[in-house]
Formats: sequence, C-alpha cells, structure tokens
Amino acid sequence: MAEERKVSMSEVRKTISTSLAAAFGFVIALLWNNVVTGGLKVAGVDATFANITPLGWASYLVTALVLTMVLIVLIIVIGRWGSK
Repeated sequence: MAEERKVSMSEVRKTISTSLAAAFGFVIALLWNNVVTGGLKVAGVDATFANITPLGWASYLVTALVLTMVLIVLIIVIGRWGSK
C-alpha cells in the first residue's frame, strides 16, 4: 500500500505562490502580446493572416524567429542581472 504523506503548510504556501506567479506571468504575457502586436502594426507589419500568401507566411516565420532570438537574449541578460 502507498505510504501516506503529510503535507506541510510550507509546501502548500510554496505551491500556491508558484501557481500565482505562473498566473501573473500569463497575464503579463497577454499584455505584452498586445504591445508587440501594436508595435508591429506601427512598424507597418501586417499582424493578421488575412489574404496570406506563401511569401507573407515566410515573413511571419522570419519575424517570429528573430523576435524569439532577441527575447531569449533579453531573458538571459535579465536573469543574470537578477541573480546578482
């Protein structure tokens, strides 16, 4: 039979705080989605898939790859800054 395990209050608090941090991060990501989409629109990049062509799709792919690489670098820089 499986061993019963008592859950301590500190484990419960840690789990709740982790869940709340993830939820807050999700909300922040949704907000930044609007910021990035608006910035692309201001820059003249059509951020909709209306009348998409293969060339248009390729430009979305390149844009997504470039933004992903830039954001990964920023995550690394901010992570190093935060660990000091």
